[in-house]
Order: sequence, then C-alpha cells, then structure tokens
Amino acid sequence: MNTVPALFESIVARRGGEPALIDGDSTLGYAELNTRVNRLARRLIAHGVGPDSLVAVAMPKSNELIVAILAVLKAGGAYLPLDPGYPAERLSFMLSDARPVLLLRSSSVAPLGVGPEELVLDDPAFRAQCAALPGHDVAQHERRAALRPEHLMYVIYTSGSTGTPKGVAVPHSGVRDMADTQAAFLRAGPGDRVLQWASISFDAAFWDVSLALLSGAALVMVPADDLLPGHPLWNTLLKYGITHAVLPPVALSETDAEDVLLGGTVMSTGDSCTPTLVRKWSPKRRMFNGYGPTEVTVGATIGGPVRDAGDIGIGMPWIGNEVYVLDECLSPVPPGTEGELYIAGSGLARGYLNRFQATAAKFVADPFGPPGSRMYRTGDLGRRGRDGELFFAGRADGQVKLRGFRVELGEIETRLAAHPAVDVAVAVVRGELADAHVVGYVTTTAPVEPGDLRAHVAEALPAHMVPARVTVLERFPTLANGKIDREALPRPDAAAEGLRDGERAPDAVEAVGCAAVVCAIVRDVLGIPEASLTDNFFQLGGHSVQATRLAARIRERFEVALSIRTVLEAATIGELAAAVESRLSG
Repeated sequence: MNTVPALFESIVARRGGEPALIDGDSTLGYAELNTRVNRLARRLIAHGVGPDSLVAVAMPKSNELIVAILAVLKAGGAYLPLDPGYPAERLSFMLSDARPVLLLRSSSVAPLGVGPEELVLDDPAFRAQCAALPGHDVAQHERRAALRPEHLMYVIYTSGSTGTPKGVAVPHSGVRDMADTQAAFLRAGPGDRVLQWASISFDAAFWDVSLALLSGAALVMVPADDLLPGHPLWNTLLKYGITHAVLPPVALSETDAEDVLLGGTVMSTGDSCTPTLVRKWSPKRRMFNGYGPTEVTVGATIGGPVRDAGDIGIGMPWIGNEVYVLDECLSPVPPGTEGELYIAGSGLARGYLNRFQATAAKFVADPFGPPGSRMYRTGDLGRRGRDGELFFAGRADGQVKLRGFRVELGEIETRLAAHPAVDVAVAVVRGELADAHVVGYVTTTAPVEPGDLRAHVAEALPAHMVPARVTVLERFPTLANGKIDREALPRPDAAAEGLRDGERAPDAVEAVGCAAVVCAIVRDVLGIPEASLTDNFFQLGGHSVQATRLAARIRERFEVALSIRTVLEAATIGELAAAVESRLSG
C-alpha cells in the first residue's frame, strides 16, 4: 500500500461511484477513471514500460492528462512531465537528458522531433486498441517486474546554477506519509473539490492530484488560462465550488478572497507567505502554510491553521520526515538561532538523474539517522521556535523564488553569456510577489539590442525565466575584492517608483480616444516610462500575472468585459486598444 497505484486502488474500492475528475467537458467517476487507466497501463506495458522506466508526457491540462499519468504509474513506470508551452530547445534537452522509453502526447501537441517512440493518446485508432483491453486492476505479475516503493515515481526538472537543468528523481517511498499528512491537516474527502492549479511540470501538481485522488475527493481540471491570478482564478474557484486549493502567494495576492473557498481550505506554498495574505485569506476558511524543495516528495513541512498575521512559520515536519537546523559543522543550533535547513526521512528523492557529483554534494550522510541514511542540504536558511515550529529565513546561495517558481539565476546568466555579443552577464530579481521580475545586465564585445538578448534567452528558457529587461553597461560596478557589486547595479525600474505614486495615473491622462489611455495603463502596470501602440505587452517585459492585472484595469477604466485571452493574444497594444474600442462601440 506504499505506491501510488496501490493507494489509488484502495480509494477506488471504497469510492467507485464518487466523481474523481471534473473538467469543462466531462466528469469521470473513480470506477470509470480506474478502468481507463488500467487499459492504457496495459498498452504501455506492451510497449516496454515497467518499474524504473521513464515515460515523457506532453499534454495540456485536461482529464486525459491525469489518465495518462496514472497509467504510467500503474504500468510501473515513472512520468517525466513536459509542459507543451516550454521552448522546444528546453523540451529537447529534457528528452535527451532523461532518455525516456516512450513519449505520450495529445494531437494538440506538435511532434517533439528526434526522441523516443511517440503515442498520440487521442488518436481514434489508438483509443480503440485501448478499449479492447481488460479494465480490471493491473496485477503485479502483469508488470515487467513487481512495483515496489523504492521504484521511481516521477522526474521533475529544476533550474540549474551551472546553466543546465537538473532532473530530480523521486520514488514512491514518500507517498504514503504525504497522503497521511494531507489527511491529518487538509482533510479532503468525498464531496470535496480540489483545484489542480500548478503546471504539471512542477511537483506541486502531484500534490494537487494526490490530495484529491488519494482521498476520495474530486480533482478539478481547467485550462491554464482559467487559472491566471486575478479574476480568471476567482471565477474558477466560484464556478466549480472549489473547497481545497493550494496556491502560491502571488496568486493569493492578486485574487479576490470574497465569496470563494468559504468554509474550505487554502494552502500557501512556493514562496514566503506574508501577514497581508493571512489577514486576507484566513477569515472564513482554514489556511495553511507549506514548505519543501523539489528534492523531496513535494514538501517537507506544513503549518496551520494560520490565524495570527505576525511571524508566519512554515510549521512542523511531515509525517515520516525530519527537518534539522544545522550550523557549518552539521551541529544543531539552539532554538531561535539561524542555521541551514536539512531534510531527512521517507520523502527524500534518490538524487539528480545522471548527475552523481551534484547528488553527492546535496544528498549527504545523515548523522542523526540510522546507518546509511541521507539528508538533503536545502541551501535554505531558517530557525526553530521554542515550541518546535520552523521559520524560513531566505536562501544561502544564488537561488531565488520568482512568482512561485524556483529559479537559479546562474542558468539565466549562462544563457545571456552564450550570446556571441555578450562578454559578462548578471541576473538579479527586482520587485516582490506579482511584481517580481528578472533584470539582466551585460557588457558586450559588439553592439546588440536588449530585445535581441531577451529573444535569445526566450529560445531556451521558460517564460518566467526571461528577463523583463536587459541593460547594456560599459562596465560593472565592483567591490574592493574585484567581484561584481550586485547591490550597486542601476535599477532600470527606478522610473516606475514615481509612476506608482500617481504621477502618471491612467485615469488622469489627458488624451482623446481610448488608445492613449490603454498605452498609459500598460505603462502603469509594467512600471515603464514608454509604451506605444506598436509595442507588444510581453516584449515590454509583461508576464501572465501582469496581463490579468492589465485586463482588470481596462475593465475598471472602460467598464467593458475584456477577456484575458484577448490580452494574451493581442500582437500589439494597438490591437488591444482596437478590441476595447470595438466593445465600446458594440
């Protein structure tokens, strides 16, 4: 009972008639879902999938995505999630680095080129082949080998400090303790609805899936556009009657708390939870705060219900896990003293896929556990209160959290420096929560436009890692020891500080027609001095969270219902202004 298939089947046996998956088009009950998963699993076994074999999955958010992941696990394999929205270069790297035995995709996802054999799951002929297979549970003897807790469950790629992403290999061994922790704190069950918010390329998505499908609750799947912080997310929470949601602080900060999740449960994770968020979300609902790196089974600590908006802790270790606060000599520090956080216990990952040196550096011997046990050196700083509660105190290295995403600035710097015109590159984060963004600084050996450098980064890295702005310097400021003085780098967003004080408020713009007002709103949202009708919102440095804010500001200013999709698809600000004018005249 310590693998995902065994835990899931135990829920199906008791809750077969309950709804398991809900999306915009259909609802699948537990029994029907299990039947479809079993049939696809048998097909995958026939294609050579078994324990410790890796299967890539590239599909948009839908019920079919969950069927595919569960089928991979039922077959005994481990899934490698590939977000179809990622740059082709990054997807190709993950495929070549992980070397999966098979790739599953839907017809809406373009072929990914050279790599493993691909199966198109919504192809009518393939569906007919699966439908002809038995639908009862896959027995151990049907697999290529018996599935055990130590076998691989998934591989999630994280940003790498050397410029190369690392695949974290996580086994089934921590799943039972994770499910027990979820049951003890979040208490989801039959009749509840759990939102699947996180991208499948992040381990937080597995938390959503297990919180629902290992408890008897229903997992709600909606398109990514309906999950954008702000009105889209609020509308989804209300429309589907969500009772449990795990969201990063940036989503909580941008989304209205009125009328949603009332009497339900919300959990903040992925970044530091603030007192403002606690005051906003803890009334009328149970609120928790969680912590944990990708190198463990999703998380390591949970705290709550949080009511006090004072010093917000990350709680206590999960069932079956331990968190140590240690000094440089690996000795425990006294309560209240800051040290580095180390994690041990059932949730620990195997290490980094095919990166033995990196694994040895971060997964070290546990001097407090039984012989042969390991602990993970997180690089996070923290302290323990006198009552045992843990508190997060920041990073000890160059890794940062950006709007809930874990980012190694070194990977961005490496990509910038790979441009033939760049001599030296530095990346830093400016702003907080929804306004957090990467800014790049370079010195060059030849003339180059900042926009070309952003495009160069976007060819290889996900959108959240592309610098909002790149500044070309004649030379870098340095410290006495000759190292770059990051604190002295010029702030390209300095012009925005006065802007947010109301000097360029859109409603006060003296202009005729809505085009000038839309440009002014864009300037205000992005905190930039200039924005013209021929500019593209995202090329100016905008991201999806700011796009939802832009749509809300336009709705408030013009009293028109402008969809977030219109903002996302507008090629220029002028095209966006034309859409506003069309609605005003209509």
